[in-house]
Amino acid sequence: MPVLLAAATALPLHRYPQGEITEAFTELMVGGGRTSSSHLETEERSMAGLRSAIARTHAATTVEWRHLALPLADYAKLEDFGAANDAFLREAPPLAARAIGLALERAGVAAKDIDLVMSTTVTGVAAPSLDARLMPLLDLRPDVKRMPLVGLGCVAGAVGVARVADYLRGHPDDVAVLVSVELCSLTLQQDDTSMANVVASGLFGDGAAAVVLVGDARADRLGRDGVRVRDSLSHFFPDTERVMGWDVGSFGMRVVLSPTVPDLVANELPPVIDGLLARNGLKAGDIEHWVAHPGGPKVLTALEGALGVDATATALTWDSLQEVGNISSASVLHVLEKTLAGSPAGSGRPAVLLAMGPGFCAELVLLEW
Repeated sequence: MPVLLAAATALPLHRYPQGEITEAFTELMVGGGRTSSSHLETEERSMAGLRSAIARTHAATTVEWRHLALPLADYAKLEDFGAANDAFLREAPPLAARAIGLALERAGVAAKDIDLVMSTTVTGVAAPSLDARLMPLLDLRPDVKRMPLVGLGCVAGAVGVARVADYLRGHPDDVAVLVSVELCSLTLQQDDTSMANVVASGLFGDGAAAVVLVGDARADRLGRDGVRVRDSLSHFFPDTERVMGWDVGSFGMRVVLSPTVPDLVANELPPVIDGLLARNGLKAGDIEHWVAHPGGPKVLTALEGALGVDATATALTWDSLQEVGNISSASVLHVLEKTLAGSPAGSGRPAVLLAMGPGFCAELVLLEW
């Protein structure tokens, strides 16, 4: 089985408490420009109600801190999609390189040993892709294989682990790196007070994460052990294409986020989980760690119901949500990093890494701790 040696997270240096972000982002969403004096009092009452609703929604996320790609004052200067994407192209590669460097250090592997780099993001557009932009930042060989994953959103961290493991089963002597970088703040829609944008503006943060995996032959040759990737399962829920994702246009990337997500998780995910476990001779009570993506409080509570566990089983996921917010595909890897730090490999008990994303879909990865 492929072996996961290390995980690491890199966060932007601009860190703010939730209340400060709420205040700044509310100004961008609500905007200004009131000119009709005859309706001024009514409009002011309406504006006050809107600001209050945004503040309540942001507080309900339970997010306490977030890291942002830019200084908070600079978001007002992002006048269009081009400016936001230019910021992504400037900030994302060095952040991804930091995450990879830390993961390699923890794994005891050199950058020149990497045979495959798989990259994922859904918050910026890059051609050459993100992995190509890492070439001058890291000591990667010119023959390194590159595989960008695009459009998978929050599920991509789990998908990336699963697909890298699939690759390593066919290349057991190789070293592979998965890197995720998501700068969600750059997708904020100014002058948009839709509930989807309000929720996203209070929930999502910025960050990068990387995971180093090796094939079993390489692990034996290195004399290394770690978390083994035992199995994985992908599941697409029919007729859910508008549940989650992005609408992309001249305005940039406008979030699509349906309030039905918690119900989907609660009602449709349990048989998917049972299917993965059953084909491996397991049941939910056998799982030592649930490494879950922090989709938000309602989604996380629904997930606990689907798993048949209480909040103690997902404590690290709640911690991640409070500390950095939802950083899309990097979030589940942040939870993985925290889990590895608190429970080193070697117990031999199974764990499940899981995330959901646009489609609507789920990815589950069965790990042997």
